[in-house]
Formats: sequence, C-alpha cells, structure tokens
Amino acid sequence: MQVTPKNIDLTTLPDKAPEIDLRELLEAGCHFGHQKANWNPAMDKFIYTEKDGIHIFDLAKTAEQLVKAYNFFYKLGKNNKTVVMLGTKRQAREVVEKVAKEAGMFYIVSRWLGGFLTNWKQVKKSLHKMESMEAKMEGGDYDAYTKYEQAQFSKEISRFGRFFNGLRGLKAKPDAVFIVDPMRENVAAAEARTMKVSVIAVIDSNGNPQDVDLAIPANDDAVKSIELIVELMGEAYLAGKEGK
Repeated sequence: MQVTPKNIDLTTLPDKAPEIDLRELLEAGCHFGHQKANWNPAMDKFIYTEKDGIHIFDLAKTAEQLVKAYNFFYKLGKNNKTVVMLGTKRQAREVVEKVAKEAGMFYIVSRWLGGFLTNWKQVKKSLHKMESMEAKMEGGDYDAYTKYEQAQFSKEISRFGRFFNGLRGLKAKPDAVFIVDPMRENVAAAEARTMKVSVIAVIDSNGNPQDVDLAIPANDDAVKSIELIVELMGEAYLAGKEGK
C-alpha cells in the first residue's frame, strides 16, 4: 500500500536507488517492531505478522520506502538542499554524527532545541553568536579579559556547543529533517510539519506514519538497523552532490 507524502512529490524523484537486499535488512534486525500491545494501528500497512507478541515488519515494504527515501536524498544532494539529521538516542548518536559529517549534512545528537524551526530567527542569532565568540576566542580577542571572564566566555561557548555543534554554517531553515524515532523526537516532527519542512523518519511499529512525510518502517532501537538506514541516506545525499 502506498503512503502519500505531504511535502514530497514522488513523481519528481530520480531513479537512483540501488536494489535493497532484504537479507541485509533481515540481518540488521530491521524487521523487529515493538510489542503488539504498544503498536499504532496506522502502521498496520507495514506489518507482515506477529510472533511471540512482537510485530514483524514486511521487509519488502521497508525496502520500497527505502528506495523512495534514497531517491529523495539523492535529489536533495543534487540540488544542494540542506538536511538536518536528528538522532539523540544512544544507539543513533555516533552514526548520525559520522554520516552527516561525511556527507555534508547538519546534525543534532544532544537534544532538539524547542523552537529550532518555529523560532528560527532567534536560533539563527544564537548560532551567529556562538560562531562569533569562537572566532574571538581563537583570535585572542578575549586575552585582555580576566581569567574569570575568559572562563565565563568558555562556559557560554560550551553551552552553545551542546546544542549547535552540528549546525555550524546553517544559514536558513533546513529543507528537510531526517529523524530516528519520531515518537521520541515528537517536538521536532511537529515543528517541521508546522513549518512545512520535509520529514523523513525511521519509524517503529508504535509510531504514526501520518506524522512524517516519508516513513521508513523499521526497528529504530537496534544499532545495526539504524546504522544501515542512516548510512544509506548519507550515501544517497553524497551521490547526489557528486552527480553519480
């Protein structure tokens, strides 16, 4: 069954995705959903069966969604669109930061700052202030201040860094947000919907695919499942940028 994205026009996507190996998805544990008691009925279209009280995803449908997501990321990269990858759960942080850096995307792995999209003007000011303070610190502009004052400047830069480390250079609202677990990152998903920023998300059986524009139904807790999907999106974006 097709899922109709709200901010993504599937008819304009290039055909660049590789064939998705279902065995690879299986080996990564992408097929395991949550307990049946915790499911969201809206995910029924992606579920193959239930085993020992656990929902099992239909990996053929996961592959279909991955193809769409790959082609969309390819298009984003080709058109130099900005993407923020969001993954704050322990299992996602390392791979999200690594892939985003390698592919030239932005990332958030600490926590989503409320108002990041809906109050972008203020966030932009904070980003600019952090970058300005860092430049002054590196340039010796604070050398004339007391040690106490310099320590306060360092603390403020560090505080900014906890939120904005992966956002340096972001000049405007991103064109798309990639989310690992939109149930956990519900504020981010809601802000993106409000601001009409495209949302692509790895979503487990307890989530609601209607909350995002392009759902990738898969285990969003297993490290290997997250790594496989995040790395595939990074590959797609980079291929688009390089015109491969």
